[in-house]
Formats: sequence, structure tokens, C-alpha cells
Amino acid sequence: MSISSRFAVGIHILTLIEINKTSVISSEFLASSVNTNPAVIRKIMGMLKNAGLINVRPGIAGAQAAKKLSEITLHDVYKAVNVVQEKELFSIHDNPNPDCPVGRNIQDAVLPLFTIAQSAMEKALSHITIDDVVKDIIEKEKNHESIK
Repeated sequence: MSISSRFAVGIHILTLIEINKTSVISSEFLASSVNTNPAVIRKIMGMLKNAGLINVRPGIAGAQAAKKLSEITLHDVYKAVNVVQEKELFSIHDNPNPDCPVGRNIQDAVLPLFTIAQSAMEKALSHITIDDVVKDIIEKEKNHESIK
């Protein structure tokens, strides 16, 4: 199982809004970049709006970041799009065999490890901003253009 693609799409939306900030960006335009349905984009944009990450107006095309991009972390996006519930990134199988020594103890053995791993990932995401992603994409695009 992987983390919901809403996370990557949320990052994509915020990045594209910044890179095209001189243009009005519709959900159709965003959907064409993500290669998905505009309804999916509108749903994720609603989540980003509810989290205070973007400003949108119903019935009017366009969106903008609600904060400086250097203040929006990947962890903010991760939380905004409900990737996983708190402490539930990793699933533990239900009903292991209580007559087996491993089955009897596996959940208590791995749950703390899963919690540590999820906390580490979330901490790492809190140190990367949308501004970092935008700068990286701009640099990659410069390199792409110089190769042509």
C-alpha cells in the first residue's frame, strides 16, 4: 500500500500555481498538468483551501497560495489532503493467531517501530517547503532547456 496520490497532487497544484502565478489557473489547466479529471483537482484544492494553504473563490477560476511558499511545508500538504490518519501510516494485520508466539506478540513489537518511522518521515517533510520544490523544478527546467 502506498501513500495516497493526493499528497503528490497537492504538491503539484501548489507548485504549478506559483510557477504560473501571472496567469489565471483553472482546475482544467491544473488537471491537464496532473493528467487527471478536473473534479479530482477541485476536491484536492478544497482540502488545501480548508487547511489555509490556498485561496480560491467559488465559480471563479484561479487560486493563489494563502501564505508564502517558504512557510508551507510538505508536512502541511500531507496533513491537508488527509493522506493517513495520525499514527496510521503503517497497518498492522488484524487477528494474528494468539496460539503462536509471534502472532501473540507481533502487534506490540512492531507498533512502536511503525510510530517511530512515521514520526521520522513527518519530521523530514516539515523541513521541506513548497518554495524548495518550486526552486528545484525551475532549476531542472533550466537544465532541460540547456540540453535542447
